[in-house]
Amino acid sequence: MTLTIGVDVGGTKVAGGVVDPDGKVLARTRRDTPAEDVAKTRDVIVDVVTELAASHPVTAVGIGAAGWIDAARSTVLFAPNIAWRDEPLRDYVSAAVELPVIVENDANVAAWAEFRYGAARHADDSMIMFTVGTGIGGGIVLGGELVRGAHGIAAELGHMLAVPSGHLCGCGRLGCIEQYASGHALVRFARAGARQEPDRATGLLALAGGDAELITGPMVTAAAQAGDPVSQHAFAQIGHWLGIGLADMVQILDPQVLVLGGGVVEAGDLLLGPTRRSYVEALAQRGRLPVAELRPAELGNTAGMVGAADLARRR
Repeated sequence: MTLTIGVDVGGTKVAGGVVDPDGKVLARTRRDTPAEDVAKTRDVIVDVVTELAASHPVTAVGIGAAGWIDAARSTVLFAPNIAWRDEPLRDYVSAAVELPVIVENDANVAAWAEFRYGAARHADDSMIMFTVGTGIGGGIVLGGELVRGAHGIAAELGHMLAVPSGHLCGCGRLGCIEQYASGHALVRFARAGARQEPDRATGLLALAGGDAELITGPMVTAAAQAGDPVSQHAFAQIGHWLGIGLADMVQILDPQVLVLGGGVVEAGDLLLGPTRRSYVEALAQRGRLPVAELRPAELGNTAGMVGAADLARRR
């Protein structure tokens, strides 16, 4: 049985696990991410791998990192939440732990995990995953392989255009779907609704101490689950835009399965319901033609390490 290590590197944590060929996590560990210190972040990753490798006969390491990774799966070109700029992460970690290493974008490894072991495991060869958190990420599998593009940075699904001349996105463009269908957008919609209709947002405003500017994503979810109309409408708004984005991808690539993952999806049908309705409405013109089924992700916070480990095994 070939065991590999998957490491999920984010802005706040570095989580690692030993994963078997069936996608089962046999052991795991985690550390806080010293995100402002490049050297310390690299060394934390090495510590995680060293700890796990000491008790298991592993053959390779996969690292899923939030950022843009080059085509060679070696260098982090840019990371928005960690001080990495043209960081040769693969070579550094490989030399330190004396194992083969690959580096891949975090949304790509999560998508691969869902394709191999999760919500799209029964698909023959194609799926698209949207990850909905503070922002929006994504991954595309076609022909049984990740779509990485000529430079390794394909599938930035959150930066498709939704609203021409719309809200400014962190990428520098105006109107990206990330500004209308992410956790950040959920909070913006909820705050606006609470300011405009405070009488319909009493539950939400109570959680925020009466100040709409203090509303957070978890507050919106809790209030929506308790029946707060403004919070529920905020979910309906991001679901509307998500459904349109999913329909656009179906028109272009015609995958077998669509998977919706990320922290915001934990709200369940509050988001999945309006997303499905919007998706179906956006594809109504296709009539009787088959379209991809929309499914929630299944692997949760283990997807990053499971996907990275499997990609390392298949290196």
